[in-house]
Amino acid sequence: QVQLVESGGGLVQPGGSLRLSCAASGFTFSSYVMSWYRQAPGKEHDLVASISRAGGSTNYTDSVKGRFSISRDNAKNTVYLQMNNLKPEDTAVYYCNAAGITLPNYGLNYWGKGTLVTVSS
Repeated sequence: QVQLVESGGGLVQPGGSLRLSCAASGFTFSSYVMSWYRQAPGKEHDLVASISRAGGSTNYTDSVKGRFSISRDNAKNTVYLQMNNLKPEDTAVYYCNAAGITLPNYGLNYWGKGTLVTVSS
C-alpha cells in the first residue's frame, strides 16, 4: 500500500523556520521525482519545489527561492522541505507528491494528505 505521510507543520511567527518531512512507503522511492505543493485558502494548488530521483537537481517556485530548500534521503525514503524566513503568505496546507517519470512508473502520481503551516504573529 502506497503511503506518503507529511509531518512538521504548525504555527510559526514571521521570520521563523520549519522543516517538513514526508515519509514514503509502498513504492520504490528512489525511482520517483519528489515534490512539495501547497494550497492556501481560496487559492490554487501550487508547486513549491521538486527534487530529482537521485537528488542532484532541484527546482523552486520564484516566491520561495533563497528561503526554502528541498532534499531527500533515499536510504530513509524521506523527502524534506526546510523553510526559513517564513512569511504570512506561506500559510497553506503543504502536500508531498511522488511522480513517476520513466517506465515502468511513468504517469504514476501519489499524494500525501498534507500538513498545515500557519505563519502568523
